[in-house]
Amino acid sequence: METSHRQFTRTPGGLRLVRYEDLVPYEEAWAEQRRLHAARVAGDEPDTVMLLQHAAVYTAGKRTAPEDRPLLDAGAPVIDVDRGGKITWHGPGQIVGYPIIALPEPYDVVAYVRRVEQVMIDVCREFGVDGVRVDRDGRSGVWIQPGDGSPDRKIGAVGLRVAKGVTMHGFSLNCDNDLGWFDRIVPCGISDAATTTLSQETGRQVTVAEVLPYVERHLDDVLAPPPHA
Repeated sequence: METSHRQFTRTPGGLRLVRYEDLVPYEEAWAEQRRLHAARVAGDEPDTVMLLQHAAVYTAGKRTAPEDRPLLDAGAPVIDVDRGGKITWHGPGQIVGYPIIALPEPYDVVAYVRRVEQVMIDVCREFGVDGVRVDRDGRSGVWIQPGDGSPDRKIGAVGLRVAKGVTMHGFSLNCDNDLGWFDRIVPCGISDAATTTLSQETGRQVTVAEVLPYVERHLDDVLAPPPHA
């Protein structure tokens, strides 16, 4: 990727982290994912997690229905992608993570999704926010359940693909992004729920820069490969 500045670090658990300093156009990140995926399959690259913010974009997964898409000009491109799930938005104020990781055999994709969700649950807990899983209606990701009869609020999304035993795509966690972008679509195809951010849930501005170290810490906790026996 030529237009976005990158920093490379490693966690104590052995994951290579690639942190992007600028807003990254989606097509650039997707191309880099494909390159890293092919190299990881070939054994030429280590397990890697890309961490970034996108320029505003809507991405439509394989299960996106026509009625889920923006009806009018949404103010950002809509890109069809090869991950699971439906349509969502990515943009400034939201941390996006793309783990390019070789799963151990036998492949357990559901367990991997749960591990990715746990990263975001643990990060939310660092800020005093009780994120949970909702095991119904295909509601993957991390949710806030208010318990007062109002709709569930989605704070973190998961959409991924596993090919040749190596993961692609990943997760997004809302920090201080503009929630108005979600009003132009049916986020993740769920019409009876809302979206939220860490800033909204805590009542103060919680920036990507503040949250990023916690994401990196919990990626190591949850996604790092297990030590060899």
